Order: sequence, then C-alpha cells, then structure tokens
Amino acid sequence: MTAYAVAHLQPPARLDDEVFDYMERIQATMEPYGGRFLVHGANVEVVEGDWPGALVIVAFPGLREARAWYASDAYRALIPLRTRHMPGDIVLVEGVGPGYDAAGTAAHLRQVQGTAAA
Repeated sequence: MTAYAVAHLQPPARLDDEVFDYMERIQATMEPYGGRFLVHGANVEVVEGDWPGALVIVAFPGLREARAWYASDAYRALIPLRTRHMPGDIVLVEGVGPGYDAAGTAAHLRQVQGTAAA
C-alpha cells in the first residue's frame, strides 16, 4: 500500500543556504527507498480554514520504506539543515487501496460507536 510523508512547513521569507543545501540533497536520500515527490514548492489554494506555510508530499511504496527513509542516516543528517530555519510538522501515513469506500468506513465507525444511520 502506498504511504506518504506529508510536511506542513513554515519557510522564512528568505531561504538560508542550509535550506538550499537540504533541498539539493534530499532527493538522493529518498531514492533508495522508492520515494518521489508528488507535491513540492507548489502554491496551495486555501478553500477552507487557514494554511500558513508550504506543503510537501512524498510517496513511498509502503509505510516500511517511508519509515526506513526517515530513520536513515542519510536523511537524519539533513534534518537539522531544515529544522534550524523551517519549522513544521511531518507525518507518515498509509494511503487507501483502489477499492476504498468512505461509506463503508462510516458504517464501521457507526457500528463501533453504536450510532444508527439517520
């Protein structure tokens, strides 16, 4: 199942050389784990709520590869280059399969909560 590393970052108005170094080197840390950028540096269109910052989404073949990438020596060495200048939140999350049905998930959650459908 495809897994994703999702980052919500708050870049400064002017990027530091360390951030450029991080950006120049990150792709090489992802490649051994099958990681590839899906969203990187794109403008976000906020249609609900507030979204200060930037969005980055990286796809991996699975959660095992995403975890291995994040824990790798190569990536761990780069983390301070980003965190010293660009705070944010990063999560690893597994995606859903091709037959996913949100209504089925709702039915399961209703059953667990003991809530009848309206």
